[in-house]
Amino acid sequence: MGEFELIERYFKRPSQRNVLGVGDDCALLRPGPGMELAVSTDMLVEGRHFLSTVNPRRLGYKSLAVNLSDLAACGAKPLAFTLALSLPAADEAWLAPFAEGLFALADEHGCEVVGGDTTRGPLVIGITVFGEVPTGEALLRSGAHVGDDIWVSGTTGDARVALEVFRGTMSLPSEVFEQARARMELPTPRVALGQALRGVATAAVDISDGLLGDLSHVLRASGVGARIDAEAASSLLDVEVPSERRLEFALSGGDDYELAFTAPAHRRDDVERAARAVHTRVTRIGRIEGERGVRVVDAAGHPVPASFASFDHFG
Repeated sequence: MGEFELIERYFKRPSQRNVLGVGDDCALLRPGPGMELAVSTDMLVEGRHFLSTVNPRRLGYKSLAVNLSDLAACGAKPLAFTLALSLPAADEAWLAPFAEGLFALADEHGCEVVGGDTTRGPLVIGITVFGEVPTGEALLRSGAHVGDDIWVSGTTGDARVALEVFRGTMSLPSEVFEQARARMELPTPRVALGQALRGVATAAVDISDGLLGDLSHVLRASGVGARIDAEAASSLLDVEVPSERRLEFALSGGDDYELAFTAPAHRRDDVERAARAVHTRVTRIGRIEGERGVRVVDAAGHPVPASFASFDHFG
């Protein structure tokens, strides 16, 4: 099977709302009037972002999910994506389920493939996703204010638990491990929540490298600091693990693809109403303060004596 047959068979689909899609030198996108185009790119590298044993259908799903999570953090509606794929071989037994998982999520969000590239090499998946958001309504990292609440969607730390099991540093009952593994391999991009938070949240970021590490991007961009309630943060972890590691996993686990966002304290009802409307759990874990840095405190307000380092590719 040649390169162009591979594209034709597994990745070419008819254009729905985009002007021009797969098969020409460029894709042409036309956002609606009064809209801004949101663009984000992510790469997934075998051995770095995923294990060689991962189910290819789940990998196809996750490859797009991590990009849609970026659009969610902007409050953007998905439009289209491009796919760059480096493959050791044109293996149809791998390609068919990979494409199936990829397009299952794409169809769920009305996000169509409009181009890309394929080459022979180590397994690397690169996706660039495009979305639209009403002019002036995008959620940014730079809007957090002193006194704002800090919220997190869904759960965090579950994927890290699965990774520790794969590494052999932790043992769990099979049903608990499968629960954590599903969160690692099939994250839920909070696209609907991101759109529901437009006009309510003051800042947002997607959680990919660990909650505290990604929240720090908001703090730097906004010129503020944060106080985190350790008990509330520990509740973000959904799977049962030894109590002494719950906070560590919840705050620095990574691979969660949830949203961390801020909103004024007087908008708590609005936040919870928006979350209910899109059937998404949200948890208030702290507040924005004027003093720079992050302080994790216990119920008595005393600092928790631990560090919570997030993932850094070159750290």
